Formats: sequence, structure tokens, C-alpha cells
Amino acid sequence: MRALQMINFIIAILFFVCYSYQFVYIPVVLLRREAPHNAAAPHRYAVLICGRNEAAVIGDLIASLHNQTYDTALLHIFVLADNCTDDTALIARAAGATVYERQSTTRVGKGYALQDLLVHIAQDYPQGFDGYFVFDADNILAPDYIERMNETFSQGHQIITSYRNSKNYGDNWISAGYALWFLRESRYLNHARFLLGTSCAVSGTGFLFSRAVLEDMGPWPFHMLTEDIEFSVDQITKGRKIAFCPQAELYDEQPTQFRQSWRQRSRWSKGYLQVFRGYGKSLIRGIFRGSWSCFDMSMAIMPAFILSALGVVCNITLSIWGAATGDNALYALQSIGEMLCNMYLTLFIIGAVTTITEWRHIHTSTAKKLLYTLTFPLFMFTYLPIAISSLFIKPQWKPIEHRLSAAQLRKREAKEVIPL
Repeated sequence: MRALQMINFIIAILFFVCYSYQFVYIPVVLLRREAPHNAAAPHRYAVLICGRNEAAVIGDLIASLHNQTYDTALLHIFVLADNCTDDTALIARAAGATVYERQSTTRVGKGYALQDLLVHIAQDYPQGFDGYFVFDADNILAPDYIERMNETFSQGHQIITSYRNSKNYGDNWISAGYALWFLRESRYLNHARFLLGTSCAVSGTGFLFSRAVLEDMGPWPFHMLTEDIEFSVDQITKGRKIAFCPQAELYDEQPTQFRQSWRQRSRWSKGYLQVFRGYGKSLIRGIFRGSWSCFDMSMAIMPAFILSALGVVCNITLSIWGAATGDNALYALQSIGEMLCNMYLTLFIIGAVTTITEWRHIHTSTAKKLLYTLTFPLFMFTYLPIAISSLFIKPQWKPIEHRLSAAQLRKREAKEVIPL
């Protein structure tokens, strides 16, 4: 079993080389402060919302847009009802949005929906807008969200992402696992990157891009399974930096069923492979040109997937081989146990630091905050079989059902209320 010991040692070293810098990001966020903003200028924004059968939540997002502290006369809300069989379009129109509808069985996914929506806007509003926000239909915005994003936009940033929080952190260990990861990504990845002057990455929803970016890229040409990561990598390899606005807080709904979560994260894992296959050469060229952002994004989309899968496969394979050949199987089991314990401890520290520093942003009881910090590593462990299975299956884009309306949120305990 010396071979197994050596393999685990090499994988541990590679993990350290690839990801130790992310632990340096933690004191950057805790100790460094953002430079003060200059006075913000008013800008006209288009709000882009694509949704499939989102009748339960689309009205709440539009209401939170109407209730912004920013001048809502400068906001134009556009909704594309994508293959809907419910009242999404009707509810959005009644709420004051400009609504387009489409039906397609071949061009499936958010990327195609965004592309069609931008084509409609270009045809019907040829004067264009200064910037374009992208939200998912289940989002709810803090009242000063647009105002804060506009402050950052006014500093000359062409692409800006925001602080991603969750509506339903306390539902169960699955929703909490998602939520804690997105909080960590916002605070200890994107915020640190922004403070250091490197590029952030767009995470699904809650971002803004300028007219100049739209004119350069055209109407959303990103159609991989993870179109947000594709967009981020495309812009970074072209030399643009994605900024971060930590004061702009957005809430979205996380899955609570493991089957639904498995399907979604399988799509993400396959999407990371697609992005690396499509942009890997450009990222590597950027790294050799001295681009830290290219290195950072490369680490974000690939090595953890490969190293984790390799570690699991090697440990299981060599353990079975050792048992079959009469070698010391106990040592193999001990090696696997040590690997899992080290992974659990690392993930627990990441989750605990995030929970402590983002405590006031987590809208659930103290007991659940503590409990779900303990289960966070278990949630992340489930990525291992998902990552391995994604190598052999062909995940397809399927909508995630959202049910948590603002009315339901208001029924929660006072400590868990989200400021709508």
C-alpha cells in the first residue's frame, strides 16, 4: 500500500499548490477596505429576466424592482417567458414588465433565452441602454440593490457581479450547503479578487454588463451548460475584469431535494468540462502571459474536479486490489479515512469562517446556523460522485422549480425575515 500512500501525498501537494492562495484571500477581505466611491451618475438600465413556469415567484422579483431606492423611471423590466405552460407571462405583464414569449424544443436553456430576449430588445428599443442587469425569476433584491450597483458602475466597471444570498438557507442541509457556498464565493473569492484588483467571476444570477460589452460580444452567444462561467472566462481571456459590489445583496431560492440537486450539479460539472475544453488553451496562454485572473479561473473550473475524482478512484481501486491480493486492507481503509477526515476538516474551516463572518446575512436560527456548518462538508462530499458520474452521462438543461413566494417568506419567524 505504499503506492496508495504516495498517491495521496501527491494529490495533497497538488491541492495545496492549486488552492492554498484562496486561504490568503481570507485576511485580504478581513483586513483590507475598499476605496471610497466617487459620486454616482444616473444610468438607464434594462433588466433581463428569463423564466420557465415561474408564476409563483416572478411577481415578487418585479415588485422588489419597483421598490428600489434607485430612480425606477430609469429601469425598464423585460421578461422572456421561455416555453411556459403557466401564467408567467400574464403575471409579469400585469406587474408592469415588457414581456416576450418563445417556444422552442431545440434551442433549450437560459443562454438561448437571453439571446432571444436581447434580439427583441435591439429590434424594439434601438436606442439601447447604458447597462443590462440579468436576474433569475426567483430572485428578490435588497431595496438599495440597483443604487449600489450603479455606484460601482459609475466608477467605470464594465461588468459587475453582486453579493449572492439565499431565501431558504434554513430549509435543510441541502439548501444550506448551496447557500453557504455562495456566501463564501461572494465574500472570500469575488470580494477578495476585487480588493486585489483582479477579475471576479459571474455566479449564475445578479450581474450587470455595459452597452460596450454587449456591442462587443453580440446578443449573448454563450450556450454551454454553465453559460455564466462561459461568459466569465470569455471576458477574462479577452482582458476584461469583472468587478464586485459587496453592498448589492440578492436573494435566490436553493433546491431542497437531493434528486433535484444532483441533476443541477451534474449539469454544472459537465458545464465546467465544456468550458475548459472550449477555453482551456486561451486560459493557459493567459497564464503564461502573466494573467492571475486566468490562473484563478482555471483553478475554479478544473483541478478540484480532476484531483477529487482521481483521489477517490485511486483509493477505491487500490484498496480492492490490495484486499484481493492479500495485502493489508486495513491500511487502505485507514488511508481513505485520513483522506476524508482531512477533506472534512478543510471544508469545515471554510464553512465555519464564512458562517461566523456572514452571521448577520444568514437568515435562520442560531441552531441551524451551527448545525449546517457541520453538514456543509457532507454537502460538498456529494460533489465527488456527481463529478465522476458527469464524465459518463449527458446532463441536459432542465428548469429548477421555484415555489417560495414573498408571502411565504413573511410567515417565517421574525429572526428569519428577509428585507423585501
